[in-house]
Amino acid sequence: MEPARSPLAPVPFAEALRFWLKLGFISFGGPTGQIAIMHQELVERRRWISEHRFLHALNYCMVLPGPEAQQLATYIGWLMHRTWGGIVAGGLFILPSVFILIALSWTYLAFGEVPLVAGLFYGIKPAVTAVVVAAAQRIGARALRNAWLWGIAAAAFVAIFALKAPFPAIVIGAAIIGSIGGRLAPARFRSGGAHAAAQSGFGPALIDDDTPTPAHARFSWAKLARIGAVGLGLWAGAIGLLAAARGWDATLTQMAWFFTKAALLTFGGAYAVLPYVYQGAVEQHHWLSAAQMIDGLALGETTPGPLIMVVAFVGFVGGWTREIFGSNALFAAGLVATLVASFFTFLPSFLFIFAGAPFVETTHGNLRFTAPLSAITAAVVGVVLNLALFFAYHALWPRGFDGGLDWVAALIGALASIALLRYKTGIIPVIGVCALAGLCARLTGLA
Repeated sequence: MEPARSPLAPVPFAEALRFWLKLGFISFGGPTGQIAIMHQELVERRRWISEHRFLHALNYCMVLPGPEAQQLATYIGWLMHRTWGGIVAGGLFILPSVFILIALSWTYLAFGEVPLVAGLFYGIKPAVTAVVVAAAQRIGARALRNAWLWGIAAAAFVAIFALKAPFPAIVIGAAIIGSIGGRLAPARFRSGGAHAAAQSGFGPALIDDDTPTPAHARFSWAKLARIGAVGLGLWAGAIGLLAAARGWDATLTQMAWFFTKAALLTFGGAYAVLPYVYQGAVEQHHWLSAAQMIDGLALGETTPGPLIMVVAFVGFVGGWTREIFGSNALFAAGLVATLVASFFTFLPSFLFIFAGAPFVETTHGNLRFTAPLSAITAAVVGVVLNLALFFAYHALWPRGFDGGLDWVAALIGALASIALLRYKTGIIPVIGVCALAGLCARLTGLA
C-alpha cells in the first residue's frame, strides 16, 4: 500500500504515473467497480480531488459515448498534470488490459479450450456480478440523495429493462427532467458540493470544491479549435495511411472505420454497443464466429479495464483468421489488428475530454448545468442495475430459466456479495478466491 500524502501537497507527475499504472492492473468490476476504486483512492484516501469535483467530472463522462471510467481517469489526470497527465492516466487505464487480452487471445486461438481456464472463468463470472452489484450500491448511495433522484433511477430502470428504451433516449429524458427540476426545486438537483463533502468527512483536497480552475483547464474557443484539428488530423492521418497502404476494403482499414463508428455509439457502457459490434464483426464482416464472440466477452469480463476492451479480442481474432500478413505471421496479424481496433475505439474518448472538459470546468458552480447532469447520473444508476441483472442471469442461469439455477455459481456469488458488502473485502482477493472456488467445483464435478 502506497503511503498517503499531505492533502494539500502537489502530486509529482511520477507519483501520479505510478498510481495510474497500478489502477490499470486492478480496475476490475466494470465501470461501477472501476469508479468505486478511483473514488476510494483519489477522494477518500489520497485526497487528490474533492467529492464534488469528482462527481462533477463523472457526470460529464457519463453522458459521453465511450467508457466512462477510462474517461474519468483521463479527466482527473488532465486536471492535475495537463494534457500529458490525461494521456498517461487514460492510456495506462487500458494498456494492461490490451496486452493481457493479446496474450489470452493468442492462447485461445493457438491452444483451444483449456479446462483449467474454463474452471477459473466459471468462478469469476458470479464474482463479477457481485462486484457490479456492490459498486452500484455504493455509487447509488452517493448519487441518489432524495426521492426525486430515486424516482428518476427507478424510471430509467423500468425504461431500459421493461420497455427496452435506447440509452440515448433515457439520457435525454433525464436531462430534460433535471433541467426543469433545477428550476422548480433547485435544492433537489444540486450535485454534491460542500454538503456532500461535510457528510463524507474526508477533509480538504488538493483539487477542492473552491480550488480555482488551473490555467490549462480554462475554456477558450481557440483551444477548442486546436484540439479538434489535432484530433481530426490524427484520425484522418491514421485511417488514410491504412487505406493508402492496403486499400479501403482491406481488413485493417475496415476495422478502423468500423471501430470509429462503434466508439461514437457506446452510450450507456459496453453492453449498449455489443449488439452493434456483434452484428458488424460477426454477421457483416465475418471476422469471428458467434461462439468466439461469446468467449471474447467472457475474457473481457474477467480482465482489468473497460469491458469495451472486448474489441481487442475481436481485432486479434479478425486479424488472425483473415491471415492479413499471410499464414506464417498469424500472431503479428492479430497484434496489429488489436492495436488498430484499440486506437480507433479510444481516440474519441481522449478528444471528448481534452475538448469538452475545459467547458465543463466552467460549470461546476452553475446549477443550470449541474441539475441535468445530476438527473442523468441518477438515471445511469437505474441502467447499471439493469446491467447487474444481465450479469446475474448469464452467470446463475447459463442455460436459461428453463435450465434451472446453477446453485454452485449462486453460492459463489452470494459469498462474494457478503464479502464485498458486509466485510468490505477488496475486489482482487474476492475475484481470486472465487476463481479458485470455480476451478475446484469444475475439477470435483460439482459444476
